[in-house]
Amino acid sequence: IGAAATAIADTDGLEAVSMQAVAEALGYSKMALYRHVTTKDGLLAVMIDAAVGPPPDIRRVRGGWRRRIEAYARALWETWQAHPWLPSATVGGRAMGPHEVAWVEQAMRALDGTGLSGDERIDAVLLVSSHVRTTHSLASSGTFPWTADRRLSPEMTSLLQDHPERFPAILDAVEHASPRPVCHVDDGLGLACILDGLEVRIGERGARPGPTTPR
Repeated sequence: IGAAATAIADTDGLEAVSMQAVAEALGYSKMALYRHVTTKDGLLAVMIDAAVGPPPDIRRVRGGWRRRIEAYARALWETWQAHPWLPSATVGGRAMGPHEVAWVEQAMRALDGTGLSGDERIDAVLLVSSHVRTTHSLASSGTFPWTADRRLSPEMTSLLQDHPERFPAILDAVEHASPRPVCHVDDGLGLACILDGLEVRIGERGARPGPTTPR
């Protein structure tokens, strides 16, 4: 059921998913599905956990906490690119499935031994994950007045250029920006700046043994 619903969302968007559509894709009646998934929220929870799948084991990544966090960010980006509906589906109060929670666990384990406090580790994972979400939206249309290649979108070009006195900073930035597209989480300054800041904070703390990671 989760796989069928995910396939529909991947192809036609999250709004196309319904109990009826999933039942038809599986060749069953809608009532047959209700024996396994009783609500649309329940179906969405199953879809999310099926789509994210088990996280990569970033403990195997060499190079310390920074390389492991980079691996986490890249894997999360690739998963969201494969299932573009995931960022909008994974907001708000809800129960998270075991796969989704395991992704967070992997990110937290990457910071073992850094000397960061519990608050700082939580904030660091939140900051990196939020950056991946933002970068994903930057690569999509409609979030900012510019496109993924840092040019004004067709819909916004005339509006901004006809009123340069109102939007001088945007126009100046776009004019002097390279046309390099935002097509990966490593593009631009975001992830590097976040990790540079964490590196400074960790250096100030001095690396101390963190919680023992189960092997």
